[in-house]
Amino acid sequence: MEQEKIWDTAVAQRYDTPGCGMFAPEVLMPTVERLAELADGGAALEFAIGTGRVGVPLAERGVHVTGIELSGPMVEQLRTKADEATIAVVMGDMATTLAPGTYSLVYLVYNTISNLLTQAEQVECFRNAARHLTPGGRFVIELWVPELRTLPPGKEATVWRADPGYIGLDTYDVLEQRVVSHHVHFDGTEEARVYRSPHRYIWPSELDLMARLAGFELESRHADWEGAEFTAESRSHVSVYRLPGQPG
Repeated sequence: MEQEKIWDTAVAQRYDTPGCGMFAPEVLMPTVERLAELADGGAALEFAIGTGRVGVPLAERGVHVTGIELSGPMVEQLRTKADEATIAVVMGDMATTLAPGTYSLVYLVYNTISNLLTQAEQVECFRNAARHLTPGGRFVIELWVPELRTLPPGKEATVWRADPGYIGLDTYDVLEQRVVSHHVHFDGTEEARVYRSPHRYIWPSELDLMARLAGFELESRHADWEGAEFTAESRSHVSVYRLPGQPG
């Protein structure tokens, strides 16, 4: 499954769910507020900006936002909300593509670094973030914690959500550190719509090593955007990495 084929026109057109899910104010606003704080008056670069779920409200907060995005249909959806003058977007992958200028903040939200399916690509993503940052700049990653404790011995799949009309399950390849998320939507008919996305999961300690290889230091890690303590029971984390030196 190539990423360009996954994030196609059909997915882009149904990606935005205003007011609910990951677009719910209680989910989105803490993200935007924290990123605006971390930008500290400087410009921000979003890797995999998508339809602008975070980039658009962050720009509305007065932060100068630029994006890198692989999917043309996702950018077309973004353009219904913000023009090129408001949010410039460079087409390409987040591991190698360069955006013009330098930034005080690079961020990568909602587990998207796991869309890079090899460890080497994920390391290059950190290095690409470092290329774009001023001294003292920050790289912020939001990522889920692999839920292997819920995987029964000898089984390959776990159901992580079951709602009326929706089932979400993950199938694991623990040897290759891969997971495929299966999203099954159904109604009262016999038909169902299935959407699948492949990922390479990353443990927090591995993520920290990737950061060190790119010259970053871990500044903070919390369980959410509002600063809750990160514990062994946390299902996700927001990790803030910083380059040495003072902002220029």
